[in-house]
Amino acid sequence: MMYNVLEARNRLSQLIADAESGIEVTIARRGTPVARIVRIDDAPSRATNAFARWLEENPLTPQRARPVDEIEALIAENRA
Repeated sequence: MMYNVLEARNRLSQLIADAESGIEVTIARRGTPVARIVRIDDAPSRATNAFARWLEENPLTPQRARPVDEIEALIAENRA
């Protein structure tokens, strides 16, 4: 289903309900598609799972792990 920006703004609740039921909604500006509203799957993405597996297989050594306060201090120092 395709809607222009004004229609989408006025019918946002309905478009979200459509997306929840599995209908892909496209929003167009002057007839050109610019955005989609789609249902978010409950399953985590493969990339998230792959990273979690890698992290379990390659834990940080104590020398590489740093406390949050130290990391925040380094970030603040680099931004100054």
